[in-house]
Amino acid sequence: MSHRKFEHPRCGSLGFLPKKRACHHRGKVKSFPKDDPKKPVHLTAFLGYKAGMTHIVREVDRPASKLNKKETVEAVTIIETPPMVIVGVVGYIMTPRGLRAYKTIYAQHLNEECRRRFYKNWYSSKRKAFSKYSKKWDDESGKKALDNDFKQMIKYCKVIRVLAHTQMKLLRKRQKKAHIMEIQLNGGTIEQKVNFAREHLEKQVPISQVFSKDEMIDTISVTKGRGFKGVTSRWHTRKLPRKTHKGLRKVACIGAWHPAHVSYAVARAGQKGYHHRTEINKKIYRIGEAIQVKDGKTVKNTGSTDHDPTEKTITPMGGFPHYGEVKQDFIMIKGCCIGPK
Repeated sequence: MSHRKFEHPRCGSLGFLPKKRACHHRGKVKSFPKDDPKKPVHLTAFLGYKAGMTHIVREVDRPASKLNKKETVEAVTIIETPPMVIVGVVGYIMTPRGLRAYKTIYAQHLNEECRRRFYKNWYSSKRKAFSKYSKKWDDESGKKALDNDFKQMIKYCKVIRVLAHTQMKLLRKRQKKAHIMEIQLNGGTIEQKVNFAREHLEKQVPISQVFSKDEMIDTISVTKGRGFKGVTSRWHTRKLPRKTHKGLRKVACIGAWHPAHVSYAVARAGQKGYHHRTEINKKIYRIGEAIQVKDGKTVKNTGSTDHDPTEKTITPMGGFPHYGEVKQDFIMIKGCCIGPK
């Protein structure tokens, strides 16, 4: 390889150091898309659950390619995305040190699965979270205070985000505690954003309102954990010759005698996997709807296409391994996605 002169110290970027386990299993959006006031108000992120991978057959439409007008088989990932519920609004003001949360307003009614997130042990608790706060929406004085909060948000805030949670009751998972995240609102003025958030409190937002078919999206999640690994597996360093003393899956020289410490750039054994990562530019091939009941009959045609109108679901025969059947809304993205099978 022309860019490697005489050495190849490692495979893997030092920009991801330290390679340690992620603090939280749910992915975190470090930076939302840039705001464009000319566009209508819209959400910029969504939470989904990876069901697994399958494959599709599609016709390639690329005039310069040899595959043009021919069929190709491609791997795709199915991510189940039940509608999310908006339960709060957060306003941010700009300070010399960056954004700071100015005010948070919650909805009157919060589902049990949402309130579970605020407890370590729901079973042994009194389950009184937000019981006093919800009374604000009934009092005249409380309503005035909330109206004043919304007005202050419009006056001072520069960024508006909504608090939304997933609906665990719609999924076949043991977990009852919902996942909550802040989703930034882009487009329109600050007043339009606050009004949008206020109108959508306690309402469901489907994936089709956030993303569209053929759109390029980024996926954020935590990679599959692989435990403590050596340098050969972790950094893909070259194995030493067969007769090497005390093992050959090692780095022979880890640095000079002085300075008397090992440089951070030297490949070392340690944790591999369970890292927080972002993958960019994943194309959405399809946005599917949940399995519905029409005229007393269950309609299972989420896997049907124009070329193959056979009534079938997107779930492969026997279900996705270690997941089951996809019954809610889903998106199909091109290629793989971070996370276990």
